Amino acid sequence: MLSKLRSISTRFSLLLLLPIATFSTGITLPSAIAASQPAPASSGPQNPQAMQLKANVTEANAKTGVVVARGNVQINYPARKIQATAAQAVYFSKEGRIVLSGDVYILQEGNSLRGETVTYLVNEGRFVALPEQNRQVEAIYLVPETANAAPAPAPVPVNPAPVKPAKMPFPTAPKAVPVKPAGESSPKS
Repeated sequence: MLSKLRSISTRFSLLLLLPIATFSTGITLPSAIAASQPAPASSGPQNPQAMQLKANVTEANAKTGVVVARGNVQINYPARKIQATAAQAVYFSKEGRIVLSGDVYILQEGNSLRGETVTYLVNEGRFVALPEQNRQVEAIYLVPETANAAPAPAPVPVNPAPVKPAKMPFPTAPKAVPVKPAGESSPKS
């Protein structure tokens, strides 16, 4: 009887460890967590609305809807064209919030964001980034050209052509006649 209990206990322990071992390879998170079921190993998420999370260690709590990933965290979210890396990520599925920390780098359609801690509000599609102490957040944004934008001003030539003097709008002054100093007489001829 004792040996049967040990056998059942060992089998039960292995069943509890199996999901944890599976999570360490990667997990695909739908918009709302699906009872923390692991995704099959693949090169990317099967559902384009899914967010793929890879990390060295991942823990999920089906009751609270919180997923914690640590070590070489990589996130791919094709629906919003987001790729991110961090040392740690905590996904609060009930709140629609992901907190990335530790040398966070996010790339979305050519725009990038780098900081120590970045919170992504999934439902709003908004990032809030904080830097390390005594540092700054770095962001690079691509500004697209719009069809209705005003054309750029024409470049000014470096050596412009000389400008001709304008014509005088008034008549020219009469010619000056030399004036003789007083007391001088004109020479006699």
